[in-house]
Amino acid sequence: MKEYEYYIIIVFNMANYRTTRIIPVALVLIIVAVAIFGLIYFAQLLFFPGGNGSTDKSDTGQSALTDISANRSVIMTVRGKIVANENFRSYQIEITPNKRILTIYKGYLNQSIDNLTFDNNIPAYEQFVYALSRAKLMNSNELTGDSNDTRGICATGFLYEFQVLKSNKTVKKLWRTSCSNARGSLGINVKPVSDLFIVQIPGGQSKIGAIW
Repeated sequence: MKEYEYYIIIVFNMANYRTTRIIPVALVLIIVAVAIFGLIYFAQLLFFPGGNGSTDKSDTGQSALTDISANRSVIMTVRGKIVANENFRSYQIEITPNKRILTIYKGYLNQSIDNLTFDNNIPAYEQFVYALSRAKLMNSNELTGDSNDTRGICATGFLYEFQVLKSNKTVKKLWRTSCSNARGSLGINVKPVSDLFIVQIPGGQSKIGAIW
């Protein structure tokens, strides 16, 4: 065998040896990296189950609430006790940059039996929605699936629903009941928020008090 052929064989064997050592090390490093990534991912799911999606959802509701564009509105709907259709009552207060409307309904088909309507303006609307924002109205996350089904819930009490709308389409909707076993998605005391809506309607308190 010629000398240069001998050296070629040696170099080839050394390269092959290094390759056989590098490949297992590389595989180990890849496995470790995947394991670390998996641990971080599951830790986020365990300790931060809402993830970025929940934060974005909350931010969307918050920004929609304090937007004072002409196509924005905020609605509170209050459903009374579940009784006979003839005796069932509910009411809704809608506040927009241009209008403030209280509508009282009879029965489950929402037959309007009373209405109060007042003009509004952008500075007044701005103060109102920022008051709702400071009351943390949109800081909670919406429920999903069966947990968000309010049919028949709190039959002996009241259901409060709060919606932020854009062009008559709901951006975010939260609810709470007066029953201790069905709190709902709104994570704050409902009275300060409902009071903010009611005082937007002159004479609204007496109208509402007369329907229950």
